[in-house]
Amino acid sequence: MDRRLKNKILIWGGSLLAFVLVVVVLLFSFRSRVLQYTIERVITKVENKYPADLNIGNAEFVTWNSVVLNDISFVPHNLDTLFTTDSVHATVSFRSIFKGRVVFKRLQVSNGYLTARKNGEETNFGFLFKKAESTQPVDTTKGRNYGALLNRVIETAFDNVPDQVDFRNLNASYQSTNRIITVAMPYLRINDGNVESQVSILADSVENNMRVRGTIDPGDYNIKASLYAFDKKGIRLPYVKKKFDGEVAFDTLHLSLTDKRYRNEKLTVRGRAMVNNLVLNHEKLNDEDILVKESAVDYVVSLGENLFEVDSATEVRVNRAKANIYAAYQNKPSKIYDLQVKTESVPANDFFGSLPAGLFENLDGIKAQGELKYKMKFHVNMDSLKQVVFNSDLDASEDFKILSWGNTNIQKINGSFVHTVYEYGKPVRTFTVGPANAFYSPINEISKYLRNAILTAEDAGFYSHKGFHEEAFRQAIIKNLEEGEFARGGSTISMQLVKNVFLSRKKTVARKVEEAIIVWLIENQNLVSKNRMFEVYLNIIEWGPNVYGAKDASRFYFGKQPSELNLAEAIFLTSIIPSPKRYRSSFDSHGNLRSHKGYYYRLIGGIMRRRGLITEEEYQNLYPNVTLYGRARDLIVTAPDTVAEDTTQFELETIDLLDF
Repeated sequence: MDRRLKNKILIWGGSLLAFVLVVVVLLFSFRSRVLQYTIERVITKVENKYPADLNIGNAEFVTWNSVVLNDISFVPHNLDTLFTTDSVHATVSFRSIFKGRVVFKRLQVSNGYLTARKNGEETNFGFLFKKAESTQPVDTTKGRNYGALLNRVIETAFDNVPDQVDFRNLNASYQSTNRIITVAMPYLRINDGNVESQVSILADSVENNMRVRGTIDPGDYNIKASLYAFDKKGIRLPYVKKKFDGEVAFDTLHLSLTDKRYRNEKLTVRGRAMVNNLVLNHEKLNDEDILVKESAVDYVVSLGENLFEVDSATEVRVNRAKANIYAAYQNKPSKIYDLQVKTESVPANDFFGSLPAGLFENLDGIKAQGELKYKMKFHVNMDSLKQVVFNSDLDASEDFKILSWGNTNIQKINGSFVHTVYEYGKPVRTFTVGPANAFYSPINEISKYLRNAILTAEDAGFYSHKGFHEEAFRQAIIKNLEEGEFARGGSTISMQLVKNVFLSRKKTVARKVEEAIIVWLIENQNLVSKNRMFEVYLNIIEWGPNVYGAKDASRFYFGKQPSELNLAEAIFLTSIIPSPKRYRSSFDSHGNLRSHKGYYYRLIGGIMRRRGLITEEEYQNLYPNVTLYGRARDLIVTAPDTVAEDTTQFELETIDLLDF
């Protein structure tokens, strides 16, 4: 190379290096000004967006490319401080300094405190989620759009997720007039979408200690998180005990949000949740804990104005059993509830094996072949209760068969068996249902008047249905919704028999489901004949103080055999089946039936006459009175004459409305 050219290159290179060094020195000299400029821009941007003051006490470079910011606070105008932190250490992008601004690449936040307060309607955090004020007039006739609100919460949360951050000793608290929540995180690390944390939450005197791992993609609103309990208490949901007097706990929770769309004022979110060792406890569900080893839901949920909807694409799995769920709630202009459940064909062993442990004691251990399929539809408009829709169908494949029973042999009622009566969970009487018991009566030795009166009042379609009377159940739903409480059950004789023989008397969801499954097995698999079911029913139902069965009742009230009962006596015994412990209220102090019984006699007698169960002459000679003998006379006639409560309406509720 030419010496002169080589010298020129060296001179140019040296000049360039000198220039770079000068620029670097100048940048190093002015980097504090660049940092201050960047901080002022951030403060201005935040304070222009929110009615709050962002304060940073001090900011300086501690190494060539690292900064420390001290005494940071975020204070809403005229409200309590929302956030403070002692210090933030940040790594600075070298390239950003050349551009005249500072970009933080990695943050390390120490001793941060987020303090949310609510006093009445006033909060120190609500402004974060408010929409920009619109010049358009507000339609006050519209309800709250929870979809819009949740969408703003999700977007605000995701928009403020940093790429890399390391929180040390991060604390959060929420306090209102009736609630306090505290959260302590010894560490929270976010590194290129990977999240890891340890969390302790104290709420409603319930403390949860857990570890959290997951991923987050703010751009696509995707998040996956797994929560693991690291103590023997598990993870318990707060406020369930206080608000619902129940408990919900689990070991691990895997939760994801995979898609979020907000269109036409409606938010739709998709994702998945999986829970291991879920424990539920509530007196309305079951007497004891309900344990579900594995459960999952692939959800599609939409929220809009006055609308909450679980799409039919939502699939729920309990152990090995799966079902698609559709649910919707609308509160304007009318309150409307919809629920649909549908399963594909499920192997029978998977179905029975997936029932939560301890929930259905009689069904534990059942082995079966074949497949089962279920569908249910429920719809109610609270402004037109008479239009309630309820359909429920459990279908079995042709090869379905019970191979072996578990805890309980449901077919035991085909022969003699020992029956124990429970009240308030305690046994009060045990007796044999069969010929060995002197008080047992075969069905052909029980008055036809009593048999027909009971069928008329309790279950007119007993010999034709398969254990369930959907219209009676629909009428019960209507009645209960009108009363605002459980006022009517819609039970068939099959259901009453199963309840008495196999189940406790507590009105829990678990008991009703187990009752329905056992009734379905008995009726659809022809495990027990109708006559045998009715015979057992007549020999075990309660008819007074420690009075069980038709023979016991006949002797207690009338001192005769059940085959000798006349029409009036049969209708009286039928009338007290719904509430046998109130038998005295049917009589005055002289042992005469009270006047309100007259209507019941005409009603039941009239139906029996129209069905040809009694003659016109028997109906015309029917008089609402009976003559007491035996123990009942000693208890009733000697009692003081008091004004008894009119129970006519209660008695009428047991009669199928379609029978008129």
